[in-house]
Amino acid sequence: MAPILWKDDDEPEPGDLIEIFRTGYKHWALYVGRGYIVHVAPPCELAQPSASSLMSVVCENAVIRKDLLWEVAGGDHYRVNNKLDSKYRPLPVNKIVREAERQVGREVPYSLATRNCEHFVTDLRYGCPESQQVREAVGAGVAAAAVIIGVLSVIGYITSRNRQDRNKQ
Repeated sequence: MAPILWKDDDEPEPGDLIEIFRTGYKHWALYVGRGYIVHVAPPCELAQPSASSLMSVVCENAVIRKDLLWEVAGGDHYRVNNKLDSKYRPLPVNKIVREAERQVGREVPYSLATRNCEHFVTDLRYGCPESQQVREAVGAGVAAAAVIIGVLSVIGYITSRNRQDRNKQ
């Protein structure tokens, strides 16, 4: 299991992935040291970095920023979550931090499904962009669709049986 660090514990280490718990989603950042993180921020979220925003759904571009962790987290809980360390070998810390710092200020394509903040930080740490949050949401969506289809099928079957019973009378 990935190491977990809540904000009341020790300082994260450079190269650590930071998971910030927003209402309805998680924002991801990479800790680069001295209290700073590098993260992807859609322009529609820049005005209030600690506020949860569903506006990122409509943003097509984002800016890579370097901000203080406590400012971005605001009052939200956060933790270190290097969740893919058991799946991928992390790149050397100096390479992770150097690449993160090099990208600060760049405007990049943004997509909630394929190029979000979690993809960005996992690519920096492991060299592999991955978003378990998206995979879980897609899985939940597929499960919900299956339930809806199942319910509609049952309703259709019952309706059909009722018609057949009425026609027999």
